[in-house]
Amino acid sequence: MKKGRVRSSKINWVGVVSFFVLIAFIMQMAILCYDFIREKTSNISLIAVLILIEIVILATFCTFIDWIRRKIMIDRPTKKILQATEKIAEGDFTTRLEIKHEYGKYNQYDLIMENLNVMSSELQKNEVLKTDFISNVSHEIKTPLAVIQNYATLLQDDTLDSETRKTYSKTLVSASKRISDLITNVLKLNKLENQQIQEKHEAFNLTESLSEIVVGFESIIENKNLNLNCDFDDVTVFSSKSLLEIVWNNLISNAIKFTDNGGKIDVSLKKVGSNVEVSVLDTGVGMTSEVGAKIFEKFYQGDTSHASAGNGLGLALVKKVIDILGGEISVQSEINKGSKFTIVLKGVVYED
Repeated sequence: MKKGRVRSSKINWVGVVSFFVLIAFIMQMAILCYDFIREKTSNISLIAVLILIEIVILATFCTFIDWIRRKIMIDRPTKKILQATEKIAEGDFTTRLEIKHEYGKYNQYDLIMENLNVMSSELQKNEVLKTDFISNVSHEIKTPLAVIQNYATLLQDDTLDSETRKTYSKTLVSASKRISDLITNVLKLNKLENQQIQEKHEAFNLTESLSEIVVGFESIIENKNLNLNCDFDDVTVFSSKSLLEIVWNNLISNAIKFTDNGGKIDVSLKKVGSNVEVSVLDTGVGMTSEVGAKIFEKFYQGDTSHASAGNGLGLALVKKVIDILGGEISVQSEINKGSKFTIVLKGVVYED
């Protein structure tokens, strides 16, 4: 785009030169006509009339030339642009404008057309994403809602024993929590994408913060008989504590969820110069490289059977937070051998 703008300024100079050439030509023609008239007659009145006629003819000629110029150089591209904007305003995001000039020789109209093409393309992508988003949200809500409806109906049976009633109640709580988690994650992701959540940076002990997150999962880890190993350097960072908590909660929760009973989880925190490297490794189900390439997309779930509870937003949230904080996240995984998520936070180490 910048290259196109540079070229357009050169083309404008050509237009300016052409304008002055036309004016010079008209003036020369006027002088030649005046000399011709003076040679033919000395009648002042006749000279004045002939010069007036000459002015009218030249003015008409100039007007005609300008009319042609406007038709070709202004009216045609303007009409195309107006038609395109009308279609886009009506929701036709497939609209594209054909640009006549080569890239590097664009004029202003070509630049406007290219910008409209880019805008239309982005709107089309957003429309597809919005449709997919609504479809995925509807799907994710429909399943737990069906569970709630079914079990709520079953609970109306007065003949149920207390143990069965308790089991059904737990299922209802689990389904309602799934909907609650989905709505919470959707709202968080929406606020992050629209920059409604400001990353409030502060100096805090990352080791203590991460340790508190891990302790919060202690009962679940014990229930699954998982072997947890933590290796933490003592690090104070200057970053957003609340946003990073979203990251640690999601990564550790996923590691626990996808690791079978008796498996192993390693959480590491290392100081590397002014950077911090955090990794979460598990011996769970793992994933293919194809799944790993898409794992940070919204609503993408590697487990297509949906056997594991989730809504495909956790890692999208993680990726968005890391992008906002200017860090990097990567994943290494192998089917049936586990996964390792590594996060690098750049230049965050805080020194008193």
